[in-house]
Amino acid sequence: MDAEGPDWGGVLARHDGWLRRVVSARLREPQGVDEVMQEVALAVVAQRAPLLDPARLGGWLYRLAVRQALLHRRKAGRGRALIGRCATARPAAEAAPEPSPLAWLLHDERRDLVRRALDRLPPRDADLLALKHGEGWSARELAERLGVGVPAIEARLSRARKRLRAELQSLTGDFEEHDP
Repeated sequence: MDAEGPDWGGVLARHDGWLRRVVSARLREPQGVDEVMQEVALAVVAQRAPLLDPARLGGWLYRLAVRQALLHRRKAGRGRALIGRCATARPAAEAAPEPSPLAWLLHDERRDLVRRALDRLPPRDADLLALKHGEGWSARELAERLGVGVPAIEARLSRARKRLRAELQSLTGDFEEHDP
């Protein structure tokens, strides 16, 4: 940190991976992640109040990324609604692709099932699970980055896993329960 403030480029570079994971989990569409990350960078640089507690930087960045992702989703939704109102005719459906091998089909169905279950979770739970399992973070790393205590993270992870299991059970009716 110099006399003018922190090196925001370096700060954003250090936190880029996990912030992208959070944004991706919130958007659920990979093409908007770069745009949202640019908005996060602009918001970081444009912030007017100095960061009083550098230890809470991760939590602040997390909240900023979530806010920017929500704004992006709102904007994209308005755009889709406008396109839907303006569309007069849809192109004819293309021929269905040839059937895939069974293993690919099962993998695709399983991924879709988990995505649907994650979509039904509260966003905070989905974020935690994405960071824990997608980034491979420990509870301590999650606590440091999100600015909360390790016991709180462990409790949140436990609740998120239980909710995910319940959602999977409600979607399939016969999901076998086991701990990851």
